[in-house]
Order: sequence, then C-alpha cells, then structure tokens
Amino acid sequence: MGGPVRYGGNYSAYLGQKRAEQERWERRYAEEQREQPELRELRHSAGVTAHRVAPDRERRDNEKMGYGHRAGRVQNQISRRVCDAARRLAELERTRVAEPPRPLRFTPGELAVPAEESPPTLVALRDVRVPGRLALDGLEVPATDRLLVTGGNGAGKSTLLAVLAGRLPAQGEVRRRPGLTVGLLTQDTEFERPDRTVRDTYELSLGAERAGRGPLGSLGLMHEADLGKPVGQLSVGQRRRLALALLVARPPHLLLLDEPTNHLSPRLCDELEAALGTGPVVVVSHDRWLRRRWQGRQFRLEPGQDHREHPARARARH
Repeated sequence: MGGPVRYGGNYSAYLGQKRAEQERWERRYAEEQREQPELRELRHSAGVTAHRVAPDRERRDNEKMGYGHRAGRVQNQISRRVCDAARRLAELERTRVAEPPRPLRFTPGELAVPAEESPPTLVALRDVRVPGRLALDGLEVPATDRLLVTGGNGAGKSTLLAVLAGRLPAQGEVRRRPGLTVGLLTQDTEFERPDRTVRDTYELSLGAERAGRGPLGSLGLMHEADLGKPVGQLSVGQRRRLALALLVARPPHLLLLDEPTNHLSPRLCDELEAALGTGPVVVVSHDRWLRRRWQGRQFRLEPGQDHREHPARARARH
C-alpha cells in the first residue's frame, strides 16, 4: 500500500522486473482504453433499442399481435445488458488505471545541410581559453556525435558545456552552425520567475499548443502534487527535472547535459540513457554506470592542461 517495494537479485534483475511491471501497466491501460468506448456504445445502443420496444410507444399495425409479451421480454434482456454495462463502467471508473508515463525521447530538429556536407559540424572550438578554468586547443561536435566528457573536479567540464552553449565568453575561435539551437541542463537550474507554478512555467515556456502535445504530467518527471507549487519552492532535483522536461518537450539541435543522472530515479536514468541515442549530445558525468555503458566518443579533461581532441583521447567505444 504505497510503501517501499523489495526486489530480489542484482541490479540487472531489478531492471528486468521494472520493465515487466511497465509492460503490464501499459497493457492494462491499453485494454481499459479499448473497453470503455465499447461499454459506452453498448449502453447507448441498448437504450435506443429499449426506446423502440418501450410499452408506451405507439404500436405499428404489424406489431399489435403479441407486442406486449415480446416487448416485455426484450425490455428485460436490454435492462440486464444496460445494468451490466453500467456496473462495468462504474468499476472501471473506480479502479481506473493511470496513464503510464511516456518514455523520455529526444527528437532534435533538422538543420539545413549542403548536399556535399555529411555529417555537418555543429560546433567547432579552436585555441579556446577561459582563464583559470579551461584551456582547449581543439574540439569539434558533428551532428551525429554522442560525446561523453570526463575528468576530475576543476578540469573545466562544466565550463566547456557553457562555452559550447554560448553562455560563457571565451578567448579563441568558437564556430556554430547558423540556425543551431542548443539546450543546456546545468547542475543548478534557476528560473526567472520563482513565483510561477510548475505548471504555468512549463506551459508559458512552451506555448499552449506544444505543452498540450506533451503534458508535463505524462513525462513521469514531476509528481502531480508538485505541479501547483511555485518553482522557487522546489528542491534542486525537482528544478532539474522540470528543466529536463522542457528539453524533452522542445528538443534543441544539440543537447548539453551536466551530470544528468543526478537526482533522477534509476528508472529515469535508464530511460535517459536510452533517449540519448536519438540525437547529438554532449554529456558530462561521473556516473560510473553511465560511463561503463556509454556507446560513443569519450573526451577526458585534466586540470591545468591544454587539451586537443585526437583519437587517443576522444575515441569511439562500441
């Protein structure tokens, strides 16, 4: 009854059980959605038939013989069918299955690309310096890239994301493809209007039409009880989940994520990892589970060193 649930086995076994639970949930919800319209149609059609054979309806000439007996028998049959349908509808309403949260998906928009250029470079850095924070000789992020940035504390990982996003000025050359949109999930997300509710912040940021296509409650990132809270009262983790929801609902061409698995449940971490395979992304993470399973390039930054991308440091792992 709402308490903690124990799962046997290791983490892989836990993931298997959670997937099976999700599949059962989705199956029950789909069955219920199919059954409800059928029952409503049955109740409606039974009511129409009942009207046609109602005792107080004027009888036609060809119905006068035996009409009362037949009408009474049909009325009883229809009454039972209507009652059965009504009872089942009431039961479904009482035990309604909540809609399962949609899996996280990032579907970046398309950029205009010359036919001879494939894949295009989204961002290119050369001889970039942020004094005391980052020294980078060169890095390119193509449109098909999945890049994991690692390194110790103070190596400049968050600074690199801020430079890629255009939020931090840097010395050197930073080239971005025209029309490129970049989304950055920072470690400590702040919103301009802390007095606005979670729901209003989401809807006003996206616009009514886009928010309607992907309601916040359907993403599984925020609890229903928190949607009416001012964003200024949310915890750090809740604010990050709201920011992540905005990125999911309005995906940019390039996604930059700083420690994205912090403050997420294991289920959401796994969904996020799967979702990252659908578009260009640069991720900074200390998460050993994510790093061990990463399918893409890795680039390591070290404090106080100049860095240049080359095969030994930015290699693909498959």
